[in-house]
Amino acid sequence: MYRTNTCGELRLSDAGRKVTLAGWVQRSRKMGAMTFIDLRDRYGITQLVFNDETDNELFDLANKLGREFCVQATGTVRERQSKNPKMPTGDIEIIVEKLNVLSESATPPFTIEDNTDGGDDIRMKYRYLDLRRNPVRKNLELRHKMTIAIRNFLDSKDFIEVETPILIGSTPEGARDFVVPSRMNPGQFYALPQSPQTLKQLLMVSGFDRYFQIAKCFRDEDLRADRQPEFTQIDCEMSFVDQEDVISLFEDMCRHLFKQLLGVSLPDKLQQMTWHEAMRRFGSDKPDLRFGMEFVELMDVLQIGTFPVFDQAAYIGGICVPGCASYTRKQLDQLTDFVKRPQVGAKGLVYVKYNTDGTIKSSVDKFYSKETLLALKEKMGAADGDLVLILSGDNANKTRVQLCTLRLEMGDRLGLRDKNRFECLWIIDFPLFEWSDEEQRLMATHHPFTMPNPDDIPLLDEHPERVRAKAYDFVCNGIEVGGGSLRIHDGKLQAKMFDILGFTPERAMAQFGFLINAFKFGAPPHAGLAFGLDRFVAIFAGLDSIRDCIAFPKNNSGRDVMLDAPSELDPKQLEELQIKVELREQ
Repeated sequence: MYRTNTCGELRLSDAGRKVTLAGWVQRSRKMGAMTFIDLRDRYGITQLVFNDETDNELFDLANKLGREFCVQATGTVRERQSKNPKMPTGDIEIIVEKLNVLSESATPPFTIEDNTDGGDDIRMKYRYLDLRRNPVRKNLELRHKMTIAIRNFLDSKDFIEVETPILIGSTPEGARDFVVPSRMNPGQFYALPQSPQTLKQLLMVSGFDRYFQIAKCFRDEDLRADRQPEFTQIDCEMSFVDQEDVISLFEDMCRHLFKQLLGVSLPDKLQQMTWHEAMRRFGSDKPDLRFGMEFVELMDVLQIGTFPVFDQAAYIGGICVPGCASYTRKQLDQLTDFVKRPQVGAKGLVYVKYNTDGTIKSSVDKFYSKETLLALKEKMGAADGDLVLILSGDNANKTRVQLCTLRLEMGDRLGLRDKNRFECLWIIDFPLFEWSDEEQRLMATHHPFTMPNPDDIPLLDEHPERVRAKAYDFVCNGIEVGGGSLRIHDGKLQAKMFDILGFTPERAMAQFGFLINAFKFGAPPHAGLAFGLDRFVAIFAGLDSIRDCIAFPKNNSGRDVMLDAPSELDPKQLEELQIKVELREQ
């Protein structure tokens, strides 16, 4: 045994015990004839003491230790004279009697401290060193605890964990696939699963009425803070259930996780909001309910023939920002520049300041009377001291999305998006289809197997754009953490769905024949849901990016800078695969 105790477990009650610790040198302090070493392992830090007068040889060896040397130390626990209340082990120290250098270390490229001096790029290149830091390690410990809690909860509800294959067939609908060439089948490719969607549906046909999997998924898409090319889903499917059954069970699971891991009690029943209501009130299908500033539509107040920009708009909406009438012209110009950024896309911003002295100042003073601006104040529910911000546009939903971005920006500026507060809800009644400008056709909002709302099935022939889906998303603090739907299990309805999406029967059979054929053998009604494990952990840990709760993540270009992947293949490998690479000029 290299150790009998860990660095974080020893306390004053252990005084007088002989122990052996092993870990890494956090820091070294030399004070005359004494040298103090902080030894770190996964469990904490303990101070080691070396005395020149007691053992000169051991003292000299300790003075040669550098940061991150891996060492083993044996000694006696004693009460520390100068206690450190910031350390759990700050009451004790180890009087070292034997020291063994297990491995020397080069000087690390950044400090292995909670607040490191290393930037993102260098820490990702040396991720194995970054993982030694407490904050990163704690994120992975939280991830571990969450997966254990999920498995135990689902096991208690009769779910069975089934692994599904990583090498599957390509499904071009949705995000881009990562593809893998087959040496044994030249010219043919596997795809890495974007999710186990069709596979878990096949498990329902197989009679596994409650399935789950902590599943690896892969999508070749542009990266953001909440996206990685490979990510992990808590993937679930159930047979013989309706929408409320699924929502109720997984709401219970979320309630269990929040209570067990954070000590936070969610309400006994979470709010459910339709997609149309969420877009109308917040301009988003994942609204952040930690603060107000709900949208107010202003067509009736402001479209009165005096301001051409508003008079020609298809939508005018505003938010009331409490207490911000004191904003300066410079601050308002900054907000105008913000909404004009290409990422937002608005043409401009109108403001109205209702000052605490009762005066009104607006960027559209010359177009509207004081009476109209007072009517606007009443409509907005504004008070003296509040600031009203208004956007307009010729596309209602597009303008609402822009106003949503502005709302979130104001929430950030005012510190209203508290990471220690959690507001969760379900979004339901999504549109079954959405129009793709790129494809110039209707696309499935979720996937082609989503069940239409039975009340809307008569609309499929003439007005498919008005059909609602039996789909649901779990949203927490403005982040879509999970989503799912009831599935189509009737072959005729599935054929109609494929037809609306532009699939010929031949193409549908070529891509999804295995599922179509399976449904001929008594497919049960079934539904499912998948949570993003990475996003869940990030929310619980208060992180801005899922990257910090993944052991070995990719950077924003999809590269693993530690492994230097992706990389070129050896020509011999390409020859075996019968593949020739020709890069196009960009």
